[in-house]
Amino acid sequence: MKNKTVLITGGTGSFGKSFVRELLSNKDIKKVIVFSRDELKQYHMRREIKDKRLRFFIGDIRDLERLRRAFSGVDIIVHAAALKQVPILEYNPFEAVKTNIIGTQNIIEAAIDSKIERAILISTDKAAYPSNLYGSTKLCAERLLIAANSYSPKTRFAAVRYGNVIASRGSFIEDLLKCNGEVEITDPKMTRFWISLAQTNDLVKFALENMEGGEIFIPKIPSMSVGELVNILAPKATTKII
Repeated sequence: MKNKTVLITGGTGSFGKSFVRELLSNKDIKKVIVFSRDELKQYHMRREIKDKRLRFFIGDIRDLERLRRAFSGVDIIVHAAALKQVPILEYNPFEAVKTNIIGTQNIIEAAIDSKIERAILISTDKAAYPSNLYGSTKLCAERLLIAANSYSPKTRFAAVRYGNVIASRGSFIEDLLKCNGEVEITDPKMTRFWISLAQTNDLVKFALENMEGGEIFIPKIPSMSVGELVNILAPKATTKII
């Protein structure tokens, strides 16, 4: 990572903010660029993290030309931007396709054109045998990124796939901690894999350091049924099976 410039798409999200702090703790990093479409989150992040090596770029991964401009002079891409709220995407399916699939292809095109050294996708365990649209779009994104290694000898592409991040923005755990009496769950027997933000940082760093191109890095992490999770974090809550 010495003297490297790293750009993170979706850099104002839970993982993005955590990984930015992790990168900036390395004195050898040349520059970190946050690429996202939310100016308010960028404003707050700029005030929270004071570092001259941190830059911000307003843009949407659906916009290929904007990506090409943002990738100028960048060495490493961490692609974390995505639409990921499962129920919302079921009702807005093509929006998920435009961001998670077409947006990822735009990342690939811009990375190859800009001669990026390494690009890594943040994927999800829901891409394994997907049962919903979100998982399906992430599976497509993985396939696109892995196949992209055939197109450019200069740029290496890989992905990391992990489970639910504990206490991330909009997570089920966050909802449970704010529970006001009733919890809606699909099925108490359904299982979720759990990982901390610190572990996601370590996983992505490991992947960037060890990737040769074409890998999907999957950590071994603990799982728990949603029913057990509710009993532990909200024992007084009533459960509604939806």
